[in-house]
Amino acid sequence: MRKKAALKLAVDLLMTAALLLLMTYNLLGDAFHEGVGAGMLVLFLLHHALNIRWSRSVFRGRYSAYRVFQTILDIAILLTMLGSLVSGVILSRYVFRFLNIAAGRPVSRTLHLVCAYWNLILLAAHLGLHWNMILAAAKRSGRAPSSVRAWASRAAAALLAVYGIYALLKRDIGSYMTLQTHFIFLDYEEPLVFFLFDYLAVMGVFIFVGHYLALALRKRSKS
Repeated sequence: MRKKAALKLAVDLLMTAALLLLMTYNLLGDAFHEGVGAGMLVLFLLHHALNIRWSRSVFRGRYSAYRVFQTILDIAILLTMLGSLVSGVILSRYVFRFLNIAAGRPVSRTLHLVCAYWNLILLAAHLGLHWNMILAAAKRSGRAPSSVRAWASRAAAALLAVYGIYALLKRDIGSYMTLQTHFIFLDYEEPLVFFLFDYLAVMGVFIFVGHYLALALRKRSKS
């Protein structure tokens, strides 16, 4: 893998990990939440700097089914990320406290909530689009190819996705995405590892969906 491609993949993975931590809200403290959010802002800017050629080519070339899907997904992520970052700055009590923004807090809380959950889903699907790069990097890790290991990893991914559907319903994520619920209900006595695993499983569902949808769309474009 070329250095730039490896850096792009690393940034995507770091953004995904940061988003997972951000979903804990104040379970890890407000200051920690804002610190990770500021890191996400840096990664977001770096991601777009590394992909500036993609931005410049949006209105050029032929659009296959895969490219249409990828472009819509990327624009949706751009909008929800901007919503999260702008509302996060307005709500900040630590990192951006010096800005002292008082206006728009009620709207910003609602925007921050809905954008956070859409980011979780959309970034997972985006990672799924590039899952082939991760698989290729794993194959070049030096370990000899093994059909048993390949099928075991597929089975593990499928099981994680199935559990992720359960976690999606258990955590009532759909109600946050559609603003049926305007407040986060957290169990402060629940071990953090269980909370993170459930959200990781939910991401796994949409990584799985993004990966196999990308395969189907690429196949359709070639045919």
